[in-house]
Amino acid sequence: MADSETGRAIEAVFRIERARLIAGLARLTRDMDRAEELAQEALLTALAEWPARGVPENPGAWLMAAAKRRAIDGLRRDTMRARKHDQIARELDEADSPIERIEAAMDDDIGDELLGLIFTACHPILSADARAALTLRVIGGLTVEEIARAFLSNEATIAQRIVRAKKTIGSAGIAFEVPRGRELAARRAAVLEVLYLIFNEGYAATAGDDLTRPALCAEAQRLGRILAGLMPSEPEVFGLLALMEIQASRLAARAGPDGGFIPLTEQNRARWDQLLIRRGLDALQRAEALGGAQGPYALQAALAACHARARTAEETDWARIAGLYDRLAEVMPSPVVALNRAVAHSMAYGPEEGLRLIDEIAGMNVLDSYAPLPAARGDFLFRAGRMDEAKAAFEAAARLSRNGSERAFLLSRAEACGE
Repeated sequence: MADSETGRAIEAVFRIERARLIAGLARLTRDMDRAEELAQEALLTALAEWPARGVPENPGAWLMAAAKRRAIDGLRRDTMRARKHDQIARELDEADSPIERIEAAMDDDIGDELLGLIFTACHPILSADARAALTLRVIGGLTVEEIARAFLSNEATIAQRIVRAKKTIGSAGIAFEVPRGRELAARRAAVLEVLYLIFNEGYAATAGDDLTRPALCAEAQRLGRILAGLMPSEPEVFGLLALMEIQASRLAARAGPDGGFIPLTEQNRARWDQLLIRRGLDALQRAEALGGAQGPYALQAALAACHARARTAEETDWARIAGLYDRLAEVMPSPVVALNRAVAHSMAYGPEEGLRLIDEIAGMNVLDSYAPLPAARGDFLFRAGRMDEAKAAFEAAARLSRNGSERAFLLSRAEACGE
């Protein structure tokens, strides 16, 4: 048995290599559950053998080889139980037999296999919630308990969601590979959507008392960096990575000591993480160099960069931000983008302009239960000196909010409007 130091080292290697192991094994066995089991068995083998032999020069390749050998042994046992010996011999000679396929792949380069697993876990055949849970479990390596805690759900619900997602993938016969041609663009959009969903749930928790869940943001960023390494020529991958890095740089400043929400214009910018800002700006530059400056994620990253580059709130270039939102509204039209555009125009050209734009959105009735809509209206009315109307708007927003910290902030703003 490994001593504690060696055991920790092996487990650290396994955490790094786990997703790639599962990716390679899933492609070969065409069974995500079996791939996870084989990866875990490879870890147990390493814990038994490495303390005496030493950590191999290429631990990832060693773990993969050990797992594939276990896969071959298992297939042979299953075949022995199911067929006569002469039938086995004929199958072993067939080019497409499972054992032959695995043995032929023993020395394969697995560079694209992790990418294939990401695309499989984020397949549009699954619901957004299922894609997020499966991605965090299989790619991120989070436990069911950790995923449930992050999304304020119970373990049974998350476990069932993951099991159903795996069954859906298996029943549909989805290949564990990167799609080609037109399907690639559609599936890539689904992958980016899942990563951003995970990040946003961490950046602005939709329910509960905590304003943010930084662990979810960190996991989305980590997965985004992996994706960027695997798809170095895709501008929108870098656009999303840039957006997440820059947004995450503000996490520590978004809440006060009591956990209360602090709006962007009032944050202590000395608490913004400069390393993440630099990473984000570098990723944005990469997206733009690849010709993706007008992509929806790159445009949102450019918006975040405007704030990151301003040393004080007063130095924020709101006119540029308003112009970027004009472009984003053309590229990615949505009620939420329209609302954010109204906020930007109100900051650049005055609260009355914001009220004019927000009235257009309110007439669509698509954001009736969306707390940020009356919250934005309340801010515009407050800045326009219309305190009674502002108070009513803030109170309406507080009633709609499902997040305790956000609700408390909105009620404090309503109180600031006076009686």
